[in-house]
This record gives sequence, C-alpha cells and structure tokens, in this order.
Amino acid sequence: MPTFTYVAKDQTGKIVKSSSEAENEKILVKRLREQGYWVTGVKRARGAAAAKEGAPAKKPLISFGRVKLGDLTIFCRQFATMINAGVSLVRCLAVLENQSTNVKLKEIIREIQTQVEGGATLSKSLMKFPKVFSNLFMGLIRAGEVGGVLDETLERLAGFLEADMNLRRKIKSAMTYPVLVLFVATGIVLFLMTFILPKFMQLFEELGIGEDKMPAMTIMLKHMSDFLLKRWYLVLAGVIAFSLAFKAYTNTKMGKRQWDWVKLRVPVFGKLNHKISVARFARTLSTLLTSGVPILQAMETVAGAVGNEILQEAILNARTAIREGERIGDPLEKSGLFPPMVVQMISIGEETGALDQMLSKIADFYEQEVEATLESLAAALEPIMIVILGFIVGFIVIAMFLPLIAVINQLSGES
Repeated sequence: MPTFTYVAKDQTGKIVKSSSEAENEKILVKRLREQGYWVTGVKRARGAAAAKEGAPAKKPLISFGRVKLGDLTIFCRQFATMINAGVSLVRCLAVLENQSTNVKLKEIIREIQTQVEGGATLSKSLMKFPKVFSNLFMGLIRAGEVGGVLDETLERLAGFLEADMNLRRKIKSAMTYPVLVLFVATGIVLFLMTFILPKFMQLFEELGIGEDKMPAMTIMLKHMSDFLLKRWYLVLAGVIAFSLAFKAYTNTKMGKRQWDWVKLRVPVFGKLNHKISVARFARTLSTLLTSGVPILQAMETVAGAVGNEILQEAILNARTAIREGERIGDPLEKSGLFPPMVVQMISIGEETGALDQMLSKIADFYEQEVEATLESLAAALEPIMIVILGFIVGFIVIAMFLPLIAVINQLSGES
C-alpha cells in the first residue's frame, strides 16, 4: 500500500504535517475529513518511504516500566473532556501524548495515534496492548464507539478506575502498619539471634557453662543461632526456592484454583477477600451494563475481572444459564458464593429494569464494608502483633539470662 504525505488543518486551525498509508489520494482525503481535518495538500512519498511500500510495519519498541492505574485514570478523564469538546480523535491522542508523564504510556499513545491515522478504530488499536488495557477497558471503548457515546463511556471508565484505585489504596494503607511491624519484628529477632546471642554464648564458655548446664530453651536457641550464622545461605536458598515453587504452582490452572479457594476460606482474611471480589464484580458489571454492553458479553468480561477462579467459574455458569433463558440471580444463588442480599438486589434490578443501578448500590455497599473490615482488622492486628513480638523477644531474653541466673544462684549457695 503506498504512503502519502499530507498537509491539513485541524478544527483549531493548527497546521498538521504527517504521513499515512492509503490505497489512493481520494481515500486518504476522505478518511482525514472524517477525522475532522481540512486537507490542503497530499503528495505520494518517494525515496526511502516509497522503497518500503508493501513491507510490514516495524513494531515499535515500547520502553520498560509499567502504566499505573492512576495514569490510565488521568488518560481517560482528559480523553473524555476533549472528545466532549468536539476535538478530533487524532488531535486528542496527540495532546494526550504530549501531556503524559509516563514514558511507556506516551509511546503507547503515539502508536495508537499512528494506527488511528491509518484507519483503525480506537478499540482495535488498544487491542495491541493487552497488558496495559484490560478486556474491560477495550470492551467499554468498543461499546462507546458503536453507540456514538465515546465521551460518556470514557467518563464512566475513569470513574470505575478511580473507584478501583481508591479501594486498592485503602487495602494498602490498612496493611502498611502490620507489614511494617512484621518487618521490624523479623529484624529484631535476627539481630538478637545473630549478634547478641553469640556474645552470651561466648560469655557462658568463658564461665565454664556447657550445654549440659544450660536449660533446653537456651540450647534450642544456640543451635538455631549457629545454623543462621554458619548455614545462612541454606535459609536464603530455601526462602527463594519456596517462593519460586509457590509462584510456579499458582501459575498453573489447578494451583491458581486451589490458592483462590484458600483465599476465600482462610480465617479473617477470607471474608475480606470475598467482599473485595463481590464489590469488584458489582462495580464492573454495573459499568459495563450502563455503557450498553450486552449482558452475555458483560458477564464474560466480568468473569475475567474478578481475579478469583472460583468466582469466575460461578459467573461463567451464570452466563450459560442466562443464555439458556434463566434469570441472572438464580444461578448466582445456586453457586453459594454470593450473599443473599446481593442475589435479592440483582433479582429486583432485573424485575424493575434497573439492574445497573442496583449493581452500583451493591458495589457502594460492599466497598464500604471492605473499608470498615480493613479498619477493624488493622485495629485488631496492632495489639496482637505487639503481643507476639513481645513474647518472642521475651523468650529469647529469658533463654539468654537463665544460665547466668543459675550460676549466680550456685555462687550464692556456696557462699
């Protein structure tokens, strides 16, 4: 396909000089006019550009790094504002590329702009970056394009991403203190076991206190300390091997399913994970249905967004039941994974024709439940972890001083 260079004006009057592939000049001019440009000149490319006609386009090199949820939220919000203001799609992408502070996202937007200029739809261009744009993201964009409400879809998508980001931020914030205490506790124990305890063992040796005169708890700690000092590499290798083996197992279909089952059943944290998954299910399905995505397609997308194989299977079974003519609430109730309140509100939403609104209320309720559970969990973990830390440190200190107390008592008896 030949390449053409062109000069055009966008809706703001700015002159744009670029190039694009097309079957002929008329098709290129028509495409540019549909994108909101006023073409003032078109010329077939020659030289290096013409020599490469028919060659496959080279895949762009995308920088290392990751696109954070916050970057995507800002991207959607700004995109929606410009589309609503009547700015052409290509011009929007050019502005978003300039404004983006994430290097990887900037290059992705540039590639999307190139694809759109070449005649591809926005949703098709996003499909080239599945690690950045989820199935939910692409499904909503596709629905917005088909319905001619891309700006509204982007607004809803931005709102969904903000809600998801706030939920994740609350979870991280609530878990920060327990993780910090655990880290400090581990550091203190290692310091006592590898630095302080060997000093005491050296003192016991100088005083002539052998293992036969030490209590069992001191002997146990001595052996543990010797192992950490002389075989520390085995401990490190064991931790690394366990982490790699666990990751490899949970990456398998059976392993991920079993781990997801544990996450739903483990005491205390199981209920929290369940509430998080239900909130994500309700929020995602509500956003999809509000954007005009068909129920079967929406259920398939939601199944991949909940992040749990057990719930995913229940949602896909519900999707099959819906396709066969059943209501959505019945199969969800049969799965036993969705609380009665959720099932009843979904059933009421189906009967009243306001399923998306009911799902939004469910999501709001469970997000508040998650926040309350996190607060109570953090409040309970704080004293528990302090008590556990105190017990461990106290055990080590007592084990270190017991031989000295025995020697002092022996000397007192002799005097």
